[in-house]
Amino acid sequence: MPQATLAQVVHEAGWKIIPLDLAGVTDQAGFMERCLPALDLPASAARNWQAFTDAAGDIGWGPEVPGRLLIVIGWQDFAKAQPEQWESAQQVLESLAGRQQEYDSTLAVVLAIA
Repeated sequence: MPQATLAQVVHEAGWKIIPLDLAGVTDQAGFMERCLPALDLPASAARNWQAFTDAAGDIGWGPEVPGRLLIVIGWQDFAKAQPEQWESAQQVLESLAGRQQEYDSTLAVVLAIA
């Protein structure tokens, strides 16, 4: 059996793949700026962590697909430059993943290492 990437496996299972490229991001504002289009969030979500969490949690992505895989790449610069803010970003993503269960959907977040 040939080896497949995680993205290939979940795609074949009907999941939506959401890439989030954080290359060059070194602060909260940059993180949010990259997340807005990836997660289809309104600009108001970038005000602060609470606004981001509220907007992301209210997306209501719904059950049209069995799940979503958010693949975060290039996150290391942010983690090195602002470890406390990176910790907050991870907590927000973890919270978002947990809240998607309310919509009978699954969101898995993977931090990719190149």
